[in-house]
Amino acid sequence: MSIDGLKEIKQPNERCRVVIETIANDVRDLQLFDGVQDATILKLMRAGYDQSFPPYVTLINEGTPANFLHIVVEGMVELFAGANKREATMAVVRPVSTFILAASVRDAPYLMSARTLQRSRVLLIPSADLRAAIANDNRFAMNVLNELAGCYRSMVRHAKNLKLRNTRERVAAYLLRQSRLLGNAPGFILPVEKRLLASYMGMTPENLSRALKSLAEDGCKIDGQRIIITDRAKFEALAALSPWLDGPDPEASQAGVSLPLPETDL
Repeated sequence: MSIDGLKEIKQPNERCRVVIETIANDVRDLQLFDGVQDATILKLMRAGYDQSFPPYVTLINEGTPANFLHIVVEGMVELFAGANKREATMAVVRPVSTFILAASVRDAPYLMSARTLQRSRVLLIPSADLRAAIANDNRFAMNVLNELAGCYRSMVRHAKNLKLRNTRERVAAYLLRQSRLLGNAPGFILPVEKRLLASYMGMTPENLSRALKSLAEDGCKIDGQRIIITDRAKFEALAALSPWLDGPDPEASQAGVSLPLPETDL
């Protein structure tokens, strides 16, 4: 997409000052800005663009220059990549989260594309201003380092999951992790469409559907987007969660390779 017409956040008047401070408050809880000086945050907000997009708008394309760091304030954004006429979901980002921080830090091309899945509000911070803030604010620089390290560890776990588990084990482990994130909830709603989940987990929608149906004999029942764990001990035996594959590291807010959290159902 073109950035023509983006709403720049920096007219020097009282109304604009209030708008800038409001936007800063929207993103202040991000780990990236934890303990960062107000002056640094406000400077980044003044340099940025606050924009709303309808569903299914491509925000960035793989291989293009990383001119902006994106912060999803409202809505939902899919990160995806393509090669040889194939396409794969890499992550689905929900508020409040950044995405593709590494490209902005390194002034390198994006390795993924991004598109909105629903009406979304996205804050775009120019990468040059981001790098200047890293150079001038030690706390911000440490936060960026921690964020990138978290994303790297998340990526390694995702790669291990794809290589070391078969389809049923992969699906079971994902579902059990979602249950644990909700305090071992026996039921929850899948946070994304099954099509996106299948692509993220490296399988076709048909293979995912077969795997989900087969889990009934291992203590997990599926009803549309609704997941019900009927025999936790049996299901845990199949999933065989491991701290080296599944955590306990907290997820980086950039969500480099992840999906949104589920919603409890029971």
